[in-house]
Amino acid sequence: MSELLRRKIMIKSIGESEGNKSDKNDKTNCVDILVEADDHELVLIELQYDSVDEYFHRMLYGVSKSITEYMQAGFPYADVRKVYSVNIVYFDLGAGDDYVYHGTTHFTGLHTQTQLELSEKQKQLYHKTTIGDIYPEYYIIKITGFNNVAKDTLDQWIYYLKNNRIEDHFTAQGLDRAKELLLFDNLSRAEKESYLREADAKVMRDAEIRTALTDGEIKGEEKGRAEGRAEGRAEGEAERAQLKSELQEKEKKEAEMAARIAELERLLSGNQG
Repeated sequence: MSELLRRKIMIKSIGESEGNKSDKNDKTNCVDILVEADDHELVLIELQYDSVDEYFHRMLYGVSKSITEYMQAGFPYADVRKVYSVNIVYFDLGAGDDYVYHGTTHFTGLHTQTQLELSEKQKQLYHKTTIGDIYPEYYIIKITGFNNVAKDTLDQWIYYLKNNRIEDHFTAQGLDRAKELLLFDNLSRAEKESYLREADAKVMRDAEIRTALTDGEIKGEEKGRAEGRAEGRAEGEAERAQLKSELQEKEKKEAEMAARIAELERLLSGNQG
């Protein structure tokens, strides 16, 4: 979504639809994700596998529901939140020769054909440039219409969504994390359990070291202030030096783990080939 909207976004919440299936190969499900972007704007993401004749209506309903759910009684209309509706569909929705569509709201004069604009006062009040900046925007990504030629970073994501594969030269935001998850998904059950145990242990080790570092710094400072002697500071420095050594050892182990993961990825790629 960062590549599509050209901005960093923050996840607000994730909601699964009643159609979600436990089998990843059962592509009859719909996935709904709600993301909060800058300036409290909302991004409603829907991934739909099955063909739905009324899908355009579903898009409208989803946006309307998101707007009303995030409005509280008695609030001014200016607090209505901007919503982006991003629809990733695996069927031929509508009639068109592109695979990414963008829809906005604008008002055209019936007689002059000119566009209605915000007044300068409204621009200052709403912090918007155009009327379309207030109204919902729609994106439709038709996965089946993509020809597997990734011309830009957005296409790299579409390539992944279509082929469940990420090429080594792809550089789109977030694909490094997606590649890690894709590799994990291809592991056996035993390998997944081992990986999760190691990841959990790493989080605990990091927390313990951060706590020890903080305690060492506080202890050294307290001794230096209470005793007014260099011994207190020296002891604190010694503890920090020891913890620094532990951090270096931890980083070494993490590098070894990364090498093992890279080797596993190479073996998986060889098996796929």
